Amino acid sequence: MDQFDWGLTSRRWVLKNCATGFGALALSTLLAEESPAAPPSSKLKDPLSPRPPHFPARAKRVIFLFMKGGPSHVDTFDYKPLLQRDSGKDLPFAKPRVQFAKTGKLLGSPWKFQKYGQSGIEVSSLFPKVAECVDDLCILNSVHGTNAAHGGALLKLHTGSDSFVRPSMGSWITYGLGTENHDLPGFITICPTLAHGGVLNWGSAFLPAQYQGTPLGNASVPADRARIRYIENARTPRELQRVQLDLISEMNRDHLAAAGPNLDLEGRLDSFELAFRMQTAVPEIQSLAGEHPTTLRAYGLDDPMTANFGRQCLLARRFAERGVRFVQVTHSDSYVQWDQHSKLKEGHTKNAREVDQPIAALLKDLKARGLLEDTLVLWGGEFGRTPTAEGADGRDHNPEGFTM
Repeated sequence: MDQFDWGLTSRRWVLKNCATGFGALALSTLLAEESPAAPPSSKLKDPLSPRPPHFPARAKRVIFLFMKGGPSHVDTFDYKPLLQRDSGKDLPFAKPRVQFAKTGKLLGSPWKFQKYGQSGIEVSSLFPKVAECVDDLCILNSVHGTNAAHGGALLKLHTGSDSFVRPSMGSWITYGLGTENHDLPGFITICPTLAHGGVLNWGSAFLPAQYQGTPLGNASVPADRARIRYIENARTPRELQRVQLDLISEMNRDHLAAAGPNLDLEGRLDSFELAFRMQTAVPEIQSLAGEHPTTLRAYGLDDPMTANFGRQCLLARRFAERGVRFVQVTHSDSYVQWDQHSKLKEGHTKNAREVDQPIAALLKDLKARGLLEDTLVLWGGEFGRTPTAEGADGRDHNPEGFTM
């Protein structure tokens, strides 16, 4: 030992090679289980394994129908009779201190509202199909945010913060619930927008990488052409892929054993294995060949106006029934969106026409399959619109109070 150069080794080497390695064994146990900073996932063989909740939970999965741009609550689900009566008059109280754009006088809704269902909830004529499901809805007209700009508002809605990088809602839910299907990610986002926060809206931030969302296409790609990147590998047979993955895994496990726990590397190893299994599972879900023609028509796949969002909603149901915990579906039009600073009637009519039938079909389909009992379907945008007019026929951003 006198000739041993202690300057060329490390404390990990000593723990591993001295005293028959019991020091390394104790260290790994302390790091993985006893450290208060260690996430619960480090104690599980598979971090996406379902965990028992603290209390019995009614909802087992979430489908988030995100309307990018900010749909107008006063024109959809939040009827304001005084707004109709006083249209053209001044706002009878002070406007918010922070505004995105200048607005003028009150602007009544150009759409009629009608009571539906046993609940008698009033719904705009923009959503006649969704109105048929009104007794299955919980309409919150008191949601409010803190940011009047799209970027900050999107991050606030998705992560809870418009100023810090935080895990997305889908990541937290996947972290808490795990997944019921180990051939699929726990969190899928279908045709997400790449603007206003982009990947941060479905990222896992400081949570392990396994909990981030897996994008299926993006908002600029039609749903029938949306794919998870590299889901197909026609050049390499699956048998050879398996051999390659086994070799990579063995090399990385050796590295982990020498260097110690590394959540990023462990997450990457898990993602390699999941990606291998997804090559079979995802194309089967995206293929609608087994769906009955009546179901396809119900979602509006036979109508160019509803086909794109209808396919997204149908895919959401197919992912949800196969155990994916959080599925986000984004309605985002690069030219119109729900952001009607002008041409309110034209823009909202087009947008509602594209989503009304698919949303109603999704709700009815989930209910018929018994999935609505334990699926939380969330609808809304990053904020609402002002009751006052921007220009002649538009509405400004309104985070002060809106509908989900």
